[in-house]
Amino acid sequence: MRHRVFGRKLNRDVKERKALYKSLVSALIINGKIRTTFAKGKAIARLTDKLITRAKDGSSNAVNQIASFLNRKELTDKLTAVIAPRFKDKIGGYLRIVKVGRRKSDNTEEVLLEWSVAEKVDNKKLVKSVIATPHETTQPKEVKQRKKKKIKS
Repeated sequence: MRHRVFGRKLNRDVKERKALYKSLVSALIINGKIRTTFAKGKAIARLTDKLITRAKDGSSNAVNQIASFLNRKELTDKLTAVIAPRFKDKIGGYLRIVKVGRRKSDNTEEVLLEWSVAEKVDNKKLVKSVIATPHETTQPKEVKQRKKKKIKS
């Protein structure tokens, strides 16, 4: 019987499972989407929802709890400053789980985890930043010419 059993084991002990969750959540925060198995995806979705709900709170205690889980300041900053404000009007359901088929090698069902609200990109700022920054291709590179060796005859 499964009375009082919380979460998913994923055939790992506690430390391995915590490290797996931490790495998958970190990859999701960095990349915006990840491809993983169905069981791992469901476990990560619950954990990520809790982290974003804490990040939306914005208190120092909430930020400290997020930082203690992620252990990386840049991820904590990105979660609290960039990702959480996107979901200010939304209550839960921050991730979308899309089934993408089965893996060829072991026939495991795979899913794509991505944010349910797309990141808003201001095209005007993007165009201005592209125009303002000079590209390397526009400036010709100086080519050094080699001296020809004289062959002794």
